[in-house]
Amino acid sequence: MEENKTENRQRVIEVTASDLPLHCPMPSQKLWNAHPRVFLPIEKTGESLCPYCGTLYKLKGGPAPGRH
Repeated sequence: MEENKTENRQRVIEVTASDLPLHCPMPSQKLWNAHPRVFLPIEKTGESLCPYCGTLYKLKGGPAPGRH
């Protein structure tokens, strides 16, 4: 069952380095209202917007120094 999964309604999600490489939808989101998985570049700017659902992802601590 997917009882611990969240719906894709949250518009701003804070992620950590352990979530990289970042993709939307994330594994914690329900699949019934998901779109195709898309990888999002977040390391350089610290933020990334999903082109499918408009969710804004913010990297906790800002851009990841030294990552390419």
